[in-house]
Amino acid sequence: MKQNILFTCAGRRNYLINYFKEALKGNGNVVAADYQLSAPSLVDADIAIKVPKITDSNYINTLKDIIKNENITAVISLNDLELPILSKNKEELEMLGARVIISNEYIIDIAFDKWKTYEFFKKLNINTPKTYLTINDALESIKKGDLNYPLIVKPRWGSASIGIDIAENEEELLLSYKLQHIKIRKSILKDASSKDIERSIIIQEKINGVEYGVDILNDLNGNYYGTFVREKLAMRSGETDKAISVINDNFTKYGEIIGKNSKHIGNMDCDFFVSNDEVYFLEMNPRFGGGYPFSHEAGIDTPSIYLSWLNNDFNVDKYNNFKADKMFSKCDRIMPIVKK
Repeated sequence: MKQNILFTCAGRRNYLINYFKEALKGNGNVVAADYQLSAPSLVDADIAIKVPKITDSNYINTLKDIIKNENITAVISLNDLELPILSKNKEELEMLGARVIISNEYIIDIAFDKWKTYEFFKKLNINTPKTYLTINDALESIKKGDLNYPLIVKPRWGSASIGIDIAENEEELLLSYKLQHIKIRKSILKDASSKDIERSIIIQEKINGVEYGVDILNDLNGNYYGTFVREKLAMRSGETDKAISVINDNFTKYGEIIGKNSKHIGNMDCDFFVSNDEVYFLEMNPRFGGGYPFSHEAGIDTPSIYLSWLNNDFNVDKYNNFKADKMFSKCDRIMPIVKK
């Protein structure tokens, strides 16, 4: 069956565009949509479409037109801020015949709200950094000796490592906390944080250890499939820049617990640290993350798996050839942008 895949908020994710084109083998188109025609991923797509910003009142109607005009069979979002919008309108979009590969509003809310993420991990008895919603709670915990500097100060509803600070002492903590509140009101996170603006900044224990990223893959009905781990060797602008693939039964166990309890749809990118032989999970991003290429190049072909599931073919193990000790590094390339 021919598949036409729509990537929304396509941005810089050229690798996903090309991975899906390879998986399609000419049996369908990859359509990339972004509010800027200069977005690099639009160059590699079969079809590039300019759309309004996700906050525009006509955004969903524009997606509906694309689904109808391009005979879209699946929609994949690459932006944290868009996930709640698509999830809310998922049923309406799917009435047009496209499968929207987005988790439900409940799990997206848990993943986007770092306080709810903390509570989710605690409920599953998974180690996670101590987290506080108010400056007074954090200071009281420091006074009791339950919390020590340095501390992470970051937006509760955050995306792409925006606005993360490290406080080494009380003076820096107080200044950072105040400044973060000022910045949040001026940033793209303002709307997302408006539901509880006074508690829109969290204070978190800083875990020192080895950092890992993991792709936890569920099928399109939320059933757990597999866990694919990479050790982060270098970071740049909040994304993994160098990494090596890892196979570890203990890590896989945690991925399975999260996948089975979240019942998220498709790929979910998570971060965790290992410190003193203990695993601490920090984040959940129910989408393809910037670390996915490291999993793909190490042998898990998620685009081909997606296409098989869309065709109701569940014999996908042939696309899972994930191997340990595969090391890769990202690099930049220049894309020619044609003015339109």
